[in-house]
Amino acid sequence: MADFPLLLTIKMKFLFEAASVYGFDPSKYQERLFILYVFQLAFSSDDHRKQTLELIENWEARKAELSELDWQQFQQEYRDYIDFAKMLQLMPGIGAVVGAYANYHLLDQLGETAMHAYRIRILKTPPQL
Repeated sequence: MADFPLLLTIKMKFLFEAASVYGFDPSKYQERLFILYVFQLAFSSDDHRKQTLELIENWEARKAELSELDWQQFQQEYRDYIDFAKMLQLMPGIGAVVGAYANYHLLDQLGETAMHAYRIRILKTPPQL
């Protein structure tokens, strides 16, 4: 469990970098909020993922009505999503191997989710003339 804060930091740093790569400014509040919703999209239950995807697909229309995130739900969804993998990581003998695989898989999943979320956002954003 010692790697948990480090892994979370790496994930957030990646999302800030992804926002910059796709041309968005992560220093803006609304952009940081979008980053948190992308994180939720990657690591939550199927029901919550559907709601989050709908919000991301309609980000330009809905971002004005969003002022903050439900942190309790955010934490619970993430905790429930990674519980099994992190529990297996505590097992002697296989914990390191399971942890390395789980961390790699979680980062890969976040990368795919971020890539698709930003592509959806760019495609749904009206062109600036």
